[in-house]
Amino acid sequence: MIKVGDTLPAVTLMEYVEVEGNGCSIGPNPVDVRAASAGKTIALLAVPGAFTPTCSAQHLPGYIAQAAAFKAAGVDEIWCLAVNDAFVMGAWGREQQAAGKVRMLADGDAVFAKATGLTLDLSGKGLGLRSNRYSMLVKDGVVRQLNNEAPGKFEVSDAGTLLAQAQA
Repeated sequence: MIKVGDTLPAVTLMEYVEVEGNGCSIGPNPVDVRAASAGKTIALLAVPGAFTPTCSAQHLPGYIAQAAAFKAAGVDEIWCLAVNDAFVMGAWGREQQAAGKVRMLADGDAVFAKATGLTLDLSGKGLGLRSNRYSMLVKDGVVRQLNNEAPGKFEVSDAGTLLAQAQA
């Protein structure tokens, strides 16, 4: 399992982009984790699934509400990861009004979850292999804080905990 001091895995996530930029940017776009985190401080939260109860009611909304405070603490970007496809993550981001506050990154093949060892097997519940619930503070691609939840819990990966760590 990834730990404090480790480098983020060299994997590619997907992000649904709704605003046209250079080239044909609308739609799912690849995000190279190492390149995207280089030289930045990232507040990363991972959830078992988009639109799931705790994730939608508490986990993601806390980070959206605290986005300005994270910026003030020196965090360049907030990333939300889930083992869902880019279209689902884009729709969840729209529903949660995350635009401009939290990047909604799809780990559709669970490559990030597997590479970090932070998986959650929910096969018996019809959800398959997912990401565990956690948060991490990443500086220049290196994990500086890791708050990994016990299965079924939401006690240490909340926005307030990671924000306090970013402010320290």
